[in-house]
Amino acid sequence: MIQIGSFTLMNEVLLNTRFIQGLITNNETFAKIMQNEYGPIYLIALILSVLWNFTFNRKFTFKSANNIKIAMLKIFGYYLIFTPVSTILGNYFTARFASFPAIEYIVLGITMVINMVTEFLVCKFFVYRGSENTAVKKEKIKESEITDG
Repeated sequence: MIQIGSFTLMNEVLLNTRFIQGLITNNETFAKIMQNEYGPIYLIALILSVLWNFTFNRKFTFKSANNIKIAMLKIFGYYLIFTPVSTILGNYFTARFASFPAIEYIVLGITMVINMVTEFLVCKFFVYRGSENTAVKKEKIKESEITDG
């Protein structure tokens, strides 16, 4: 939801503002970055999504009391591979099939499904392996100490 919302906002609203259009026409460096609009917008939306999902998955999906810094480094390693591959392929497919209506949303949807499946597997079998539901156990221990004490 975070990724598709921020992507849509930037793609439909931000790119059409006079300020951004002025940057594209007046700034050669910015024009090169925005040559294919999908890449930069996708990267910003992905970063926002990763920050939200890391917190949500750790607390609610896997209920892990694992070391946050180590878990974050493992997720960072996953995204060191996933992000360049998905951005390059996304730029390629949106440029290659530019005549298709809403191609950027089709590519984004496919990328999000691949990201969801692969990140879940990485979290399940690498990041939080052996530490699932440990946050719940620690919480129950604290509750029992309060009631016993």
